[in-house]
Amino acid sequence: MIIDTACGGRSYIGVDGYVEGAPELVAEVAASSATKDLYDKKRAYRRNGIQEYIVWQVFESTVSWFSLQDGEYVELTPNADGIIQSQVFPGLWLDVSALVTGNMQQVLGVLQTGLNSGEHQKFVAELHKFATGDRFSGNGE
Repeated sequence: MIIDTACGGRSYIGVDGYVEGAPELVAEVAASSATKDLYDKKRAYRRNGIQEYIVWQVFESTVSWFSLQDGEYVELTPNADGIIQSQVFPGLWLDVSALVTGNMQQVLGVLQTGLNSGEHQKFVAELHKFATGDRFSGNGE
């Protein structure tokens, strides 16, 4: 996932249709490549400044969600409800247990709750302000 440079992000879709610059979040589904995804790719993503990195390890029935903090990845842990919340995309919530057990209705329900949250609404408003240039209006909104 990216936040376009027009909205304050560090990447954009180039004329050739490919992402230019580092996306804010990369998510992968790993089966036999889990070791590669968790080590080699993780180092490459850290080096390139990917802010969040998610690996769903299918055979292990686990999800690892990392946040880049002070140049190192820190694994995010689920809250008391079993939900991991993105640090970069407020409102992007994942019910890990529901995902690994295949309860997609629950996964989508939790995601929708996150998208309806005040923190997500504020995030969207900030992106809109950035994209339209309103961030310099000085009105404090």
